[in-house]
Amino acid sequence: MTLRQKQSLFVRLVADLIEYATSLGFELTFGEAYRSPEEAARLAAAGKGITGSLHTSRLAVDVNLFMDGVYQPTTRAYEPLGTFWEAQHPLCRWGGRFTRSDGNHFSLTHGGRA
Repeated sequence: MTLRQKQSLFVRLVADLIEYATSLGFELTFGEAYRSPEEAARLAAAGKGITGSLHTSRLAVDVNLFMDGVYQPTTRAYEPLGTFWEAQHPLCRWGGRFTRSDGNHFSLTHGGRA
């Protein structure tokens, strides 16, 4: 599958994730959906990101989760969405399972990166 095909798939899967979150009574706002290569390098150098971020390839999104208008900052709060995300497609990865947990991160693998 080409990068462009994965990007189109990713958009459709994110739409399904948003619909699922809404069905559970959650509200979402976007955090970071695209990260420039320069910003990714800056964050990696500061220890706040990884080299080769999938955000630069438009294959990752961070979302902010709200329940009854209250922001839910814990990875545990995102777990129902993470489980749903992972079940959608074999390439789907949820940041809540990363070594350094990142519960609000949803991505598609590409080039050996999750």
